[in-house]
Amino acid sequence: MRFFILIILFALSSCSGPYMGKDRFGADEFVMDSYKIRDGKFSILEMEGKTFEEFDDSLLAEYEDQIHEDDVLAIALYHPKRGDLSSAVQAIGQTIGFRVTNGQICLPDLPPVAVEGLTLEKARKKIQENYDREIKDVEVFLAYRERIARKVELAGLVSIPSVPVDGKIRLFDVLSKAHVPPDANLFKSYVVRDQKLVSVDFYKLLKEGDMSQNIVMHGGDKVYIAESSAASVMVMGEVGIERIVNVLHGFISLREALAEAHGIPYTGDKSYIQIIRGNIVRPKIYTLSWEHVIHLSNDSLLLMPGDIVYVAAKPITEWNRFISQLLPSFTTIDVISKSCGNWGFALP
Repeated sequence: MRFFILIILFALSSCSGPYMGKDRFGADEFVMDSYKIRDGKFSILEMEGKTFEEFDDSLLAEYEDQIHEDDVLAIALYHPKRGDLSSAVQAIGQTIGFRVTNGQICLPDLPPVAVEGLTLEKARKKIQENYDREIKDVEVFLAYRERIARKVELAGLVSIPSVPVDGKIRLFDVLSKAHVPPDANLFKSYVVRDQKLVSVDFYKLLKEGDMSQNIVMHGGDKVYIAESSAASVMVMGEVGIERIVNVLHGFISLREALAEAHGIPYTGDKSYIQIIRGNIVRPKIYTLSWEHVIHLSNDSLLLMPGDIVYVAAKPITEWNRFISQLLPSFTTIDVISKSCGNWGFALP
């Protein structure tokens, strides 16, 4: 990135005015690209040339919370005549419980019952059916005693490391529990499932209330909340203060970026405000004027992460700087000339 900036600065500083090459585009192209940026995170990633998977509607589907290997179940039986059976099951349940091993649990008077992958209710019915084959009038009650918690792991700017899932909890709820700070970089935040990025736009979900992004969370999901500085633009040249401006949501208006840099002083050429976008091999350079900045809407003038805003200096400013750099030399020569005259000889 630094190398790219140096190349751009060299190109801009090596000529008397702003860049006028064949890759230069005007306000119309910048406005068209701004509306693409406004479409959200994945439109921006597409403009950056990055690939991603399309959003899958199945991500929004709730699922049944299931029994897993090593879960421990609490089971109780009631039978009007077989108090011995009820007591035996109760005694085991109160001491060690019924652990799921190889997908099965072992109960008195029954062969092993496969329960892994079933909901509690489906497992209860299955145990009931197995007992009905052996003993009539048995009632089965089932609950979790201990379980391997299925959790969403959280990292970055969050206050808690994990949130348990139940087949219904969604991303918005997880982020609410995690207390995401207002200065988090939503553009660079992401969800990983099965070692793949999930195509979800945090900005649309949290700032625009777009519930089509509110995916159901699964155990093992990882959520990363990025720092504010994870994405930024640079404002350079004839501005109040050259600076890096954080881009929290994937875009920022050109007007806002210039305001963050304390505007354009009188030395800046307001007719040549340039935006440099893309990589060093094929940068896309737009040239706008102050008239565009003040008259077009913010949504029409959007910057995306990695952009460089460069404001050229007025030609007279460049000349004045050139003269100011020469003045010390002229002063020195004048002093030497006067001294030599006093010594009795003149410089050629």
